[in-house]
Amino acid sequence: MADHTYDIAVVGGGILGVATAMELTHRFPKLTVGVVEKEKALAAHQTGHNSGVIHTGIYYKPGSLKAQNCVTGVASLLAFCDENNIKYDLCGKVIVATREDELGRLDDLYERGKANGVAGLEMIGPERLKEIEPHAAGIKALWSPNTGIIDYTEVTEAYGRKFEKNGGEILTDHKVNDIKKGSNGRVTLITSQGDVSAKYMVNCAGLYAHSIAHKMGVPYDLRIIPFRGEYFTLSPEGQTMIKGLIYPVPDPRFPFLGVHFTRGIHGDVEAGPNAVLALAQEGYSKFKINVKETLATLGFKGFWIMAAKHWKTAYQEYYRSFSKGTFTKSLQRLVPEIEKRHLTGGGAGVRAQAVERNGFLVDDFRISQTENAIHVRNAPSPGATASLSISKGIVDMAEEAFTL
Repeated sequence: MADHTYDIAVVGGGILGVATAMELTHRFPKLTVGVVEKEKALAAHQTGHNSGVIHTGIYYKPGSLKAQNCVTGVASLLAFCDENNIKYDLCGKVIVATREDELGRLDDLYERGKANGVAGLEMIGPERLKEIEPHAAGIKALWSPNTGIIDYTEVTEAYGRKFEKNGGEILTDHKVNDIKKGSNGRVTLITSQGDVSAKYMVNCAGLYAHSIAHKMGVPYDLRIIPFRGEYFTLSPEGQTMIKGLIYPVPDPRFPFLGVHFTRGIHGDVEAGPNAVLALAQEGYSKFKINVKETLATLGFKGFWIMAAKHWKTAYQEYYRSFSKGTFTKSLQRLVPEIEKRHLTGGGAGVRAQAVERNGFLVDDFRISQTENAIHVRNAPSPGATASLSISKGIVDMAEEAFTL
C-alpha cells in the first residue's frame, strides 16, 4: 500500500506547481491533492533563482499564451499580494536603445505592448530617460511604469499556506525516481521517501519536466536544455546608479533578454545575466557537472542543430562568462559609469529552455496530456508573473481531461 494516496498529485514545488495545486483545492474542495517536491523546501530552483521581476507583457507576441496569461496574471498576482500582505514595488522599467539599428526593434516592442494592453507604456527620448534613470545612456527608450519587483519564493510559500489551509498536503524531500501505471488506472510515484498513489498527475517539474513526461510515455521530441544565467551584485556605490530596471533592446532571434540591471525587492541590484549551457540540469556554477545529464543533452539531435545555428553567440556568452572585463563592457552600453570594481560576487539561475528535435527554441508555454496526466513541458518567463493565470488554464484542462 502506498505511503500517501491522493486524487491528484502535482509533481514540482515551484511557483507554478503550487499555484496549480492551490487552484485545484479551491475549485474542487472535495478532492485530495498532494504536492510532491524533491527538495527540502518549496521554490528551490527556477522560482527561487529568478530576478523577481513582475512582467507586464511587452515582449510577447500578441495572441500567444504568454501574452494572454501575462496580462491577466499580473492583475491576479497583485491582488493576491495585497490580500496576503506580500511586499512588491512597481518601480518601472526602461528598455534602452543605444544604437540606431535597435530603433526598429524598440518600435516593434512598443506596438506589441500596446496590442497586449500594457498600461502606461511610453516611448521616451534621452532627456526623459535621464529623469527616470540619471545614469543610463541611450538614444531612445521604452518606459514601462507598471513593471515591478517581488520575491517569488515568498509568493510560493504563501500559495503553499493557502493550499494547505484548503486541505492539501506538501511532501518535501520526496524525489520521484520512477512512475508506474497500475492495472486499476492509478499512477504510482516511486519516491525517495516511499510510494505516492494518485488517480491523476500534473507534471510541473520544471528542469526535469521532460524526464517526468518521458516516464509517462512521452517521447523526447522536446528536451529541457539548461542554460545558466550568471549575475553580479552591484556594490553599494554601484547600486546608487540604478533606480529601477534597465534593459537593452533584445535580439528577437533568442528568448533571452540580454544583460540588464535589476533592482531587487530587498534592496540589492543585480547585473546580468549572460546565458551559457549548464553541464547539469541544476548547474548553478561553472564547475557543477552531471555527466549523465550532459551526455543526454549532447545525445539530443535538437541540441546540435541549435548549436550549429547559434555557435557565434554561444562563444560570446562563454567568453563573457569568464571575462569580468567583457561583462562590464556589456553593462556599460546601458550605464557608462559602471566599472569593474562595482561588480561583486553574485548568484546564478538556470533557465529550463525547451528545444525541439529540429533545434527550434520553444518560446511559449507548452502543455500536453497523456492518459491520467497533464505535463507542463515548457513554462518560461513570464511563468512566475502569470502563475495564477496559467494555473487556472491547467486546472481547466484537468477538469476536462480527468472529468473532475
